[in-house]
Amino acid sequence: MTESIKTLRELVNASSSIVFFGGAGVSTESGIPDFRSTGGLYHQEWSYPPEVILSHSFYKSNPEEFFRFYRAKLLAPDAKPNAAHKKLAQWEKEGRLKAVVTQNIDGLHQAAGSRNVLELHGSVHRNFCERCGKFYGLDHILHTEGVPRCDCGGIIKPDVVLYEEGLNEDTLHAAVRTISEADLMMIGGTSLNVWPAAGLINYYRGNRLVLINKSAVGRDLDAALVITEPIGEVLSQI
Repeated sequence: MTESIKTLRELVNASSSIVFFGGAGVSTESGIPDFRSTGGLYHQEWSYPPEVILSHSFYKSNPEEFFRFYRAKLLAPDAKPNAAHKKLAQWEKEGRLKAVVTQNIDGLHQAAGSRNVLELHGSVHRNFCERCGKFYGLDHILHTEGVPRCDCGGIIKPDVVLYEEGLNEDTLHAAVRTISEADLMMIGGTSLNVWPAAGLINYYRGNRLVLINKSAVGRDLDAALVITEPIGEVLSQI
């Protein structure tokens, strides 16, 4: 066990109100690729960058292509929680972790057993008809082709936050409150380049900020501990 892991274990053991703030790097260890990756054959299959396809205006103007990308790149129904998801759920059960604030939309934290999960960007497991509001689960989207439509004829929109759309205010307020009350803030699997979500960590008032990411983050932080390793590999050692 490295000195960094020992220090992390000591910080966790001394904490009773941990908040975890996570991003795409938490899910990649479950085999879910970051949709922003445009390497390989990306440009042979898609004519637009992912940020364009996943925008509100593109969804409205070209829903067929939006849903083709959405099903191909954002849905991973066979993915399972990894060591990071499981450890966080364990800490919550022990009363040590108060909340997970996540930028991910895959529902893997809940699948691992976490209950207090604040999903900043929504969830693929919630879908609603834009006309009548009827709810549809993920299975309905997976077992339809093209633009999914409700019985009433309306388009079924995933409850995910697209570019050009605002974050849910209730979720934001809950995240601000829980982060401001944390005695340990753990950031994992994110480069902190996605705003406004990344700005939420500014509400942390403590002095035990832990950063775990396999690459450098996009801003300077006064962190008590920085570990440049995959989040699942790190938490599995605690």
